[in-house]
Amino acid sequence: MRPILAWLPFLALGVPCAPSAPVQTSPPTSPPLVAAEAGSLPEGCERLDLYLLIGQSNMKGRGFMPGQAANDPAIMMMHLRNDSWYVARHPLHLTGDPDTFEGYDNAGVGPGLAFAEAMLAADPTARIGLIPAAKGGSKIGLWSGQRPLYQEAIRRTKLALAAGPAGRTRLRAVLWLQGESDADPALAEAYAGALHSLVDRLRADLGDPNLPFIACTIGEMREGEPGRFSAAINATLLDLPRHRPRTACVDARDLRGHIGDKLHVDSATAEEIGRRYAAALRELEAKPSEASAP
Repeated sequence: MRPILAWLPFLALGVPCAPSAPVQTSPPTSPPLVAAEAGSLPEGCERLDLYLLIGQSNMKGRGFMPGQAANDPAIMMMHLRNDSWYVARHPLHLTGDPDTFEGYDNAGVGPGLAFAEAMLAADPTARIGLIPAAKGGSKIGLWSGQRPLYQEAIRRTKLALAAGPAGRTRLRAVLWLQGESDADPALAEAYAGALHSLVDRLRADLGDPNLPFIACTIGEMREGEPGRFSAAINATLLDLPRHRPRTACVDARDLRGHIGDKLHVDSATAEEIGRRYAAALRELEAKPSEASAP
């Protein structure tokens, strides 16, 4: 009886006796997506501003789905599978059929939509087009020049630029949220060089040497080596503006909300990160331009 009795205090406190199952994001609801026309502008909008969303699962979004879908035609998203445009709503990284959502994965609430809403509130004359291209679990090495994730992000961005109104469409910024998969003693040391190369390649391949690149810190909630090396990744991310002009890094280390796994941020945290992305971009754009050479 003694082993059973020894566990009673932990059971009373709700402490699990075995590892818990992976936390599942709630599925998307209320299909279908609402189609949007990227080639024209709603009344009152003067241009189309595009934003490329790249990184891993916290950019993709794992927060639990809201009860009601967003429905603002001034904010569009490019579907991850068919490259068509729809009114933006969670999950931005929807893999399922746009009419039925069949084939969806674990994508949920990420920072992209809150970012777009904040940017629209600051400047209602710009329609917003979001280009989701993040991939859960991806190491930064998978975003190197010839790898499929990077090439697909470039392809989708060029397609989006061509789809917008001629002369009134621009790629305004890249948002990057990644690093958890590189918070490892064998990978963290190489992170700075890979990050700087990513910024340089994006600017070269998209034809804009001054393209703003906004990064964000990752969570430091995990214990042991993952937590320690997350701090090392964050030091590199926060140091990025010293090495590449027209870059910024959102400091979200104070945000501790997660979906129960100490890894994926919850909806409230993701939305606050989105608002901080918007503030960081506006602050960066208010600064005098700098030379973009490394």
